[in-house]
Amino acid sequence: MALKNYTSTIPAARSVLYIETKLVANGARKIQKEFSVDGRLTGIAFIIEVAGREIPFKLPARVGECEKVLLSMLAPKALEQTRKKVPEQAERTAWKILSDWVEAQMAMIELAQVELMEVFLPYVYDIAREKTFFESLKLNGFKGLLPAPKS
Repeated sequence: MALKNYTSTIPAARSVLYIETKLVANGARKIQKEFSVDGRLTGIAFIIEVAGREIPFKLPARVGECEKVLLSMLAPKALEQTRKKVPEQAERTAWKILSDWVEAQMAMIELAQVELMEVFLPYVYDIAREKTFFESLKLNGFKGLLPAPKS
């Protein structure tokens, strides 16, 4: 498997700064970083005005999930010192992938190929429920999203 950026040497902080720069260049007014209990950066929340309304968004970087994938890619006989490097590599990889994704989406928006809400809709964030639009849909089994299957 050829996983994108799985050997990235770009520090996570640099990828995060790049994401913030792209968001601000495209209208973000407020940006907030979110951290896990153990101090790992887990996401970026931001607000952009869309159709005259301030809309909150939250982009996740699921570093723990990335770490599981990277560990599964190691040979069974991988050295312990190699395994110990995986958490930091997962952080770099997850944030670099998100940085690349944001860059691509913003390029499409800037070239009028898509609207901001077309690509960021799953990440609209309900502050009261602490869930993104996608998370809410998933929690409800995606009910009402598409017509019910025919019996």
